[in-house]
Amino acid sequence: MKVFLAGATGAIGRPLTRALVEAGHEVLGLARSQHAAATVAGLGAQPVLADALDRAGLLRAVQGLTADAVIHQLTALKKPKLRLGDSDPNTRLRVQGTANLLAAATALGARRFLTQSLILGYGYRDHGSKILTEEDPFGVLGGGMADFVVKGLRSTEEQAFAAEGIAGIALRYGILYGPGTWFDPTPGATTMPVPSSGGSVMSWIHVDDAAAATVAALESGIAGQAYNIVDDSPMSWADKAAATAAQGAKARRMPGWLMRFVPYLGRLMMHTTMRVAHEKATRELRWTPKHPL
Repeated sequence: MKVFLAGATGAIGRPLTRALVEAGHEVLGLARSQHAAATVAGLGAQPVLADALDRAGLLRAVQGLTADAVIHQLTALKKPKLRLGDSDPNTRLRVQGTANLLAAATALGARRFLTQSLILGYGYRDHGSKILTEEDPFGVLGGGMADFVVKGLRSTEEQAFAAEGIAGIALRYGILYGPGTWFDPTPGATTMPVPSSGGSVMSWIHVDDAAAATVAALESGIAGQAYNIVDDSPMSWADKAAATAAQGAKARRMPGWLMRFVPYLGRLMMHTTMRVAHEKATRELRWTPKHPL
């Protein structure tokens, strides 16, 4: 297939571009700058210079091009968020960005649209020992700061599923780890701050496994469906930081009382217990995670 990939230079986008090319797909990679365009070209894709939040500019950039599918992997996650509000760039990318990319998909003649979602849409709370599946409620607002994230996730999924003439698929990734993420094992890298007490248990996914699952969903995903993309090893934030440090990075720990002054991370994300199953993705996409940690 010919694939238009938005977010080709991101943590998932880089391994995804390589995986798509290796699988025999032709990739058009969206780039906001000449520097990003050079990176896209270095990954084996054809750069398309435009900003996904500039609808008119995006449509001009894709004029005359064609694609069979569009993949939305745009985020603004280089630094962990301390607070959230109406201006959160991730929410804009998931709401306005999705709408613009769907318009681009129509212009390109694409018939498939994959969008990045997150398991956090199941709700920022302690889910206990319950194993969450795609049948559990998703996108329910709780009346707090986390609603800015949940609204964005719900919007990108709903827009993808409702798009006329396009097979929309949502990929609900676990918390990412691996190169380019908050838990990058590269020697010299530092993990995001984690509670010295351990923090809650979360479900995770390595960026290479996320990329492989996305290729599988592109080729075999069912229209209107969401898929949990997680590994088999739920663990606490501190344990994930320790596992990352064991590969060469530096784990950064903070006492619980200090974490409370970081509202989004310390009071929401790291107090959310979430164990998620990937059986549906394994069954329908014939995908399983390969990374052990």
